[in-house]
Amino acid sequence: MTKENGKKLVIVESPAKAKTINKILGKDYKVTASVGHIIDLPKTRLGVDIDNGFEPEYTVIEGKNDVIRKLKSEAKGVSEILVATDPDREGEAIAYFIADSVRKVNSNIFRIEFNEITRPAVLKALDHPRSIDQHRVEAQQARRVMDRIVGYQVSPVLWQTIYKGLSAGRVQSVALRLICEREAEIDAFKPVEYWSITAELQTASQENFLARLVQIGKEKLDPNKFHIGSEGEAKRHYEQLQQETYRVTKIKRDKVTKRPGPPFITSTLQQDASRRFSMSTSRVMSTAQKLYEGIQLGDKGEVGLITYMRTDSTRISPEALDAVRTYIAESYGSEYLPPKPNIYKTKKSAQDAHEAIRPTYLSSEYEPKKLKKYLTPDQFKIYDLIWKRFVASQLKPAIADRLSIEITAGEYRFRASGEVITFRGYLLVYQPEAEEKKSDDEEDNLPENLPKQIAEGEILKLLELLMKQHFTKPPARYSESSLVKMMDNLGIGRPSTYAQIIATLFQRKYIEKLERALAPTELGKTVNALLVKHFPNIFNVQFTAEMENGLDKIEAHESSYRQAMDEFYIPFKETLDKVSGKIKEIKLSLQKDTGEACDVCGKPMVIKWGRNGQFLACSGFPECKNTRPLETPPPPEETDEKCPTCGSPMVIKRGRYGEFMACSRYPECKTTKPLSTGVSCPEDNCNGTLVQKQSRRGKIFFGCDQYPKCQFAMWNKPRATTCPKCNYSIMEEKTTRKDGFYLQCPKCKHREMVEELTG
Repeated sequence: MTKENGKKLVIVESPAKAKTINKILGKDYKVTASVGHIIDLPKTRLGVDIDNGFEPEYTVIEGKNDVIRKLKSEAKGVSEILVATDPDREGEAIAYFIADSVRKVNSNIFRIEFNEITRPAVLKALDHPRSIDQHRVEAQQARRVMDRIVGYQVSPVLWQTIYKGLSAGRVQSVALRLICEREAEIDAFKPVEYWSITAELQTASQENFLARLVQIGKEKLDPNKFHIGSEGEAKRHYEQLQQETYRVTKIKRDKVTKRPGPPFITSTLQQDASRRFSMSTSRVMSTAQKLYEGIQLGDKGEVGLITYMRTDSTRISPEALDAVRTYIAESYGSEYLPPKPNIYKTKKSAQDAHEAIRPTYLSSEYEPKKLKKYLTPDQFKIYDLIWKRFVASQLKPAIADRLSIEITAGEYRFRASGEVITFRGYLLVYQPEAEEKKSDDEEDNLPENLPKQIAEGEILKLLELLMKQHFTKPPARYSESSLVKMMDNLGIGRPSTYAQIIATLFQRKYIEKLERALAPTELGKTVNALLVKHFPNIFNVQFTAEMENGLDKIEAHESSYRQAMDEFYIPFKETLDKVSGKIKEIKLSLQKDTGEACDVCGKPMVIKWGRNGQFLACSGFPECKNTRPLETPPPPEETDEKCPTCGSPMVIKRGRYGEFMACSRYPECKTTKPLSTGVSCPEDNCNGTLVQKQSRRGKIFFGCDQYPKCQFAMWNKPRATTCPKCNYSIMEEKTTRKDGFYLQCPKCKHREMVEELTG
């Protein structure tokens, strides 16, 4: 075969990544993109031969034949092919199918990988080509096949008992279970009354301060045990305390070291960005993806600004450590630089070949504030957060002086404490205090509120005793941030899948947001109750975590694809067979009696589920087909937005033509607004947001809120997902009978099937 002047072909997933790499490699290389997956399980059937060792039946994804033809054509005239897909299991599987597709025209194929798209990293990868890691491919195949089996064999149970179109997922359904179980805890919660007592005291030098009651006799007042349980009990202590002498018994001064946290991994980035910016996990990941693949920086062209964003390792390369230590010394001075680099432990299950998420370039010209003009608001927020967290991770700890004062009054003991930062250390760059808020009962005194002159043995003057009533609070609903943290701690799913799992729960209408927290819908509760009751050994945390460990073992050469599939399928099939014989019984158990008689035949009316929610139906179906709507409209959903007319909160209501925003003071104020999708308008030089609107004929569409200045509009619901083929900033949600749910680019019509991501 004649080779084209010794040129080499580099194949990646996305055109954006290809563009950045092409700028690095130059004319001796051709760089092309597969535009994501090219091979997958078939869309319309199971596609797994369970009786033949779980052999998958792979097919070319619709629309990808042209891509494969192009890859083969480009592979013919080159000296070698370098597959540079993402450095994880999914990337390895894509690499395997790319190699398999072009091997007949050119078998000189190698795998290269890098954690950042920079010249040194890419050139280093070129010097270390390898063969495709079959164990990693099999681990990804096991995940895909498990997810397919659960989706194709459990979802029909939901169709037959609730309504068609619902889905179950191996990890998705366990995440739903966590949300539902938390909601059940909240529903069952009964508040407990308790009281606190605080003394306002004065020193001999006339300094006033507050001290909290922490002990009565030998009993320490544990905040979780609520020792003073009534007003009467509090008053008895109050009256006794009025008679006591208040003496300083102990003064303790300590130096407190506050160490920086490790650089971000996927789950901690999602958690922190969600907390600080109220960004969804999917929005965080799509923004980070763009920063990784490359941003146009004026004359510099496309530049990858962060390392690979799907990682569970806190490891940092020696080169990056050298760069950040040089930057710290130059920018903050040697007093902020620790003698040796800070090293962080990576959890056991992490793929430590990866690095933590960090900036790729650590010099002043790449500081976030200097690149702000090239970045969208979301990109700037995420880049700035990653930059600060990484730099902070290599700074010296902060130092604080902590003062604790203990006061005895008879059998009672009070405490006042506080601290003041004496060396800011890493706090100069990154403020972790924004991450977690302390409860009122845990708050220290502010340093300026503690006395400057006080001595052990000193008698204090009691100025006032303050009794305060409290009630225990129910557990908080999960936020996206806290759900990701819980899933990560429990070992279910992997950080790279969390964003899509949460997005799928929203898309299926299993969960909704209430005051920025995740709450199950009635549909979500019903689906969860069915799955937990009838698949108790499958949709639980322990089994799901064990399956994840099984996938890790395949990659680590400690297990095989067949062994992992057997461990999953044997208990799964046993449970599925039992459930399959009880479909009618399950369906009847979901119907709720109303105590109302059918006005057509007199038989009892029951509440059933349908595609549009719950409705009333005659229990005599199919002989009697009488139905009517269940007249219990959902309560309006609260929002943070204020009414532009009267300033009252706006709420989301459901009308004849879908959801809209309305003033909570209706009917006094009749202001309404279209419902925002939160997706930015894709038109150039437009800062608008796409909102839900209604045509003259009552049909829902989505248009720019800057109309008539901007006349962009589309029929299908937009999604803030960049098209991997043409880089258009949005895609649209579509559902057809043939293909099910998928995303399509409004510009180039490229499709992204999302089933394989639902977990």
